[in-house]
Amino acid sequence: MLAVYVRELKSLKLEDAVRKMTSKNAAKVGLKDRGLLRTGCYADVVVFDEEKISDRATYTEPFQYAEGIEWVIVNGVEVLAKGKHTGEKPGKAMRRGK
Repeated sequence: MLAVYVRELKSLKLEDAVRKMTSKNAAKVGLKDRGLLRTGCYADVVVFDEEKISDRATYTEPFQYAEGIEWVIVNGVEVLAKGKHTGEKPGKAMRRGK
């Protein structure tokens, strides 16, 4: 979404694309306190370079990290640091409305 619709086609602003992928989707499926960086909310954070971000996954090789993502923090734990997986797995499966 970010590489194609924001950077290439310029059909979405960056902030609108991020909202569609975070708080808008969380609200749509009834997940409370998710998708926002706000006191009292659970926050997973992705730090990316908007000029480099691109999807590398294909149908034949679907499990590829996106290009341009430097850090991912889940439940306060670094999962991706400087583009490399740290081995940590602090996430958990989410249920609708929880």
